[in-house]
Amino acid sequence: MQVALDDYVWAAGIATELVNTTAEVWRGDDRLPDLAALVAFTELHGDRPGGDDDVPGAPAELARRGGPADLHAVHALRSTVRDLIDHPDRDRLIAGATRLTSSARGATLTPDPAHEGRMRWAVPLRDGATIADALSLICGMGILGVVHTLGERRFRPCTAPTCRGAFIDTTRPGSRRYCMPGLCGNRVNVANHRARRTARRDRPADSD
Repeated sequence: MQVALDDYVWAAGIATELVNTTAEVWRGDDRLPDLAALVAFTELHGDRPGGDDDVPGAPAELARRGGPADLHAVHALRSTVRDLIDHPDRDRLIAGATRLTSSARGATLTPDPAHEGRMRWAVPLRDGATIADALSLICGMGILGVVHTLGERRFRPCTAPTCRGAFIDTTRPGSRRYCMPGLCGNRVNVANHRARRTARRDRPADSD
């Protein structure tokens, strides 16, 4: 497995998905309670752009080979990544993300699957790495890419009043507000709609 330097949007997306699997975000329901859930997570999110998720060293393949210690390591990783998102000081983000990439073997040039004949810089995972190492490398590269390209202001808490999630905003305008737009955004819209309906119902009728 390798992570290209320009794959930071995909990598930051996985970092966001990972930190939002905690029981804190899901009101007591941890979304990575066991190895089966970890495999499902990597199958859903782990395939890099233009990659083959079944090749040796790919996240889903590493997750299927994992054990309890690997699950605990992934839980520790998501706490580390969440702490970086919650404290987005530029130097701290760079130092923390650099530590997350310690499982890499150094940058190398590799063919760009999106552009025939073009090469791009990528960071390969070292031999013998675990699923925690793979996710750590992905998250670290995502954070570094966002800090370098978009800036540290893209690391934010969810603005939904009842949500404790967080996210890395890689949208072009930088206007993302929710950790899970389809869920948190809909909740806010429903709450606002109910509040407006209640206000209309409780408004005194105009007297003649």
